[in-house]
Amino acid sequence: MVFKSHMDKALAEARAAAERGEVPVGAVIVAPDGRVVSSAGNRTRELNDPTAHAEILALRAACAEAGSERLPGHDLYVTLEPCAMCAAALAAARIRRIYYGASDPKSGGVAHGARVFAHPQAHHKPEVYDGIAADEASDLLRRFFASQRG
Repeated sequence: MVFKSHMDKALAEARAAAERGEVPVGAVIVAPDGRVVSSAGNRTRELNDPTAHAEILALRAACAEAGSERLPGHDLYVTLEPCAMCAAALAAARIRRIYYGASDPKSGGVAHGARVFAHPQAHHKPEVYDGIAADEASDLLRRFFASQRG
């Protein structure tokens, strides 16, 4: 199978999140056969739920579709480095690969901060690829936060 990035769909979810007044982060989960099984954007404000990050919402939908709490062989595309909460959930779900766009030195949990997958208690360590459409993902975030400040 030829590699195909699904970051364009994740970016579309991030743009839709921004239009809803949410921090513009989008996520897509792809099955081993290359089929997109779920996609989501942040909905923390809309749902009044601090766990309603794009990754968590996409995981919930993909697990429901699979009929399992685990998603071996599935890949995640997300516009921002997952936070520690999302990284732990992704490990628990046994996601195969994570492709992310922008790094998050302040709140990231993969390459920054908690570095969840490097911890000895991590149940699973997915392959991680960063910098996928990083400029576009960073620009969405930068513009969103600039608009929030005034």
